[in-house]
Amino acid sequence: MKSNNLSPTGPTQLGALSPYLGSRVFSLRFTSTPRGARLARRLVGVRLDEWGVPYGTGPHETVVLVAAELAANAVRHGHVPGRDFLLALRATDAPRPVARIEVSDTRAERVPPHPGQLPGPGEETADGGRGLLLVEALADRWGWCPRPGAPGKTVWAECALPHQDSPASATTSRSL
Repeated sequence: MKSNNLSPTGPTQLGALSPYLGSRVFSLRFTSTPRGARLARRLVGVRLDEWGVPYGTGPHETVVLVAAELAANAVRHGHVPGRDFLLALRATDAPRPVARIEVSDTRAERVPPHPGQLPGPGEETADGGRGLLLVEALADRWGWCPRPGAPGKTVWAECALPHQDSPASATTSRSL
């Protein structure tokens, strides 16, 4: 179990992507099971609350839901027997407050469509659920890339957080 709350370059590739000094990073491997996905969702919620994004606020609920969908997709579509998935959460203060969720799995041959290429709400999909439609609706940005130096892929999403000097903004939520 690894958690790095203070270092802008935690145990994932996030440090290279967003080297802001006001960053907080949480990273942990989870079993590629429904139980692992549930635990990932709960720990993201706990960590956000510790970082000043309280339970019950729109930004908290949005980030937790996006993390839950990405973790569930890693279990359902990225599962390789005996391999875990990695969830990384970063909250940055500058240049704008944002939470970035990254979920990496080891299955390289099953990749999601790129943003903007998802089927519409009434269209059929071969894989079932609509998790990435929720991610696309809730996140400000999302995408995926191959894992550098390892097999698999990383699916990421970014969600805006309220400014710390604006407590009223913490209660607003994005609508679907």
